[in-house]
Amino acid sequence: MKITAQELNRATLARQLLLGRQRLDVVEAARRIVALQAQQAASPYIALWNRLTDFDPAGLDVAFTEGTLVKATLMRITLHAVHADDHPAMQAAMLPTLRGARLGDRRFTSSGLSAADADALVPDLLEFAARPRTSGELQAWIAERLGIPPEGVWWAVRSFAPLRHAPTGGPWSFGSRNSYVAAGMPASGGREIADKHLQALAQRYLEGFGPGSAADLAQFALVPRGRARDALAALSGVLERLEGPGGTELYDVPGAPRPAGDTPAPPRLMAMWDSILLAYADRARVIPPDYRKLVIRSNGDVLPTLLVDGYVAGVWRPVDGGIEAAAFHPLPAEVWEGLAAEARSLAALLAARQPHPYRRYDRWWTFLPDTQVRVLLA
Repeated sequence: MKITAQELNRATLARQLLLGRQRLDVVEAARRIVALQAQQAASPYIALWNRLTDFDPAGLDVAFTEGTLVKATLMRITLHAVHADDHPAMQAAMLPTLRGARLGDRRFTSSGLSAADADALVPDLLEFAARPRTSGELQAWIAERLGIPPEGVWWAVRSFAPLRHAPTGGPWSFGSRNSYVAAGMPASGGREIADKHLQALAQRYLEGFGPGSAADLAQFALVPRGRARDALAALSGVLERLEGPGGTELYDVPGAPRPAGDTPAPPRLMAMWDSILLAYADRARVIPPDYRKLVIRSNGDVLPTLLVDGYVAGVWRPVDGGIEAAAFHPLPAEVWEGLAAEARSLAALLAARQPHPYRRYDRWWTFLPDTQVRVLLA
C-alpha cells in the first residue's frame, strides 16, 4: 500500500491530537502522544494546551508530583515527559546510547575514572537518591565518595542512571535548579535487554508518530540505524508495511489513524522543541525544507512555531500585550483570525503562570529574514 507525503502529515497530526483538541486528562493524553519534549519547563504545558479541550495546567502539576508522568533524560539524550508506564522500557532501550555518549566524552574521561567505575557507582547513588536530592547534594556525595571533583562524573551519570527529575515548584513544576530522585528500576541491563526494550519503544513510536521508517525511528531515539532496523524487523509479524514517497519503506501499527490528505488541519502555536518537529529523519513531514534552518537553529534550539494547514509557516513569541507571530509566507485573513483566537487562549495560559517563558531565546528573532509580522492581542 502506498501513502503520500500529505497523508503522512495528517497521520502525524491525528496521532498527536493536532487535528482537533480532545477531551482527555493529561496522563492519558501523554500516553497517546508518547513523548513530550521537556528540556524547557513550559513546553509540555504548551504542548498539551495545543492538544486538549479546556486544558488545566494544574492537572499536569499533579501528574508530575504524583509521578504518573515522568520527566527524565531519554530519547535524543534530552529531557522528555512520558507516561510512568512507558518510562522503564524507554530508559532501558536508550541505555546504550545514553551511556555511550556520556562515558566516552572528555568531560567524563578527564576524571580518570573508567566506565566500569561509573557503573559501580550507580547503585549506591540511586540508594542515596531514594528521596529527592538536589544536583548540589548529589555532586557533594560523589566528591565525598570518590575524592575527586564531581562535575564531570555527575554530568555523565545523571544522563544514564535511572533517575527522574523531581518537581521543584515554580510556574511549570520544574525550575532552573534541578532535583533528582531514583526512578525505582534496575541500574543497568545487557545489550540483549536493551534491544528487547527498543522493540517496545519502536511500537510506541509508531503509535504516536507513525507511519515511520527505520531512519525515522533512529532519528527519534538517536540510536544507530542498525538497531532501529533490527527492532522493526523483530516486530514484522505485527506491523504493516507501506510504501512512502520515493519508495521509502515505512512501518505502522494496524488500525492506527491515517486520515485522508485533505483532512482540515487547524492552526496551532506549537511549543519550543515540540516533538513533531524532531521525530523524523525527513523533517519535511512537518517542516518545509526552506524553513528548517529558520526554526532549528545552529545550536539545536527549536523555536516555537506557527503550524498552518499542518506545516510550519512561521514562528511566535510572547510580547507585552499578546503574541507576536512572524509568518514566513503570506497567510490569508482566515488563517490570521484562527491564529489570533489561539493567541488569546495561549496568552491567558501564560499570564497565569509566566508571561514570557521563552524570553532568553528572543535573540534568534534578529536572525529571521523579512517576514509578515503581527502582534496578536491578548
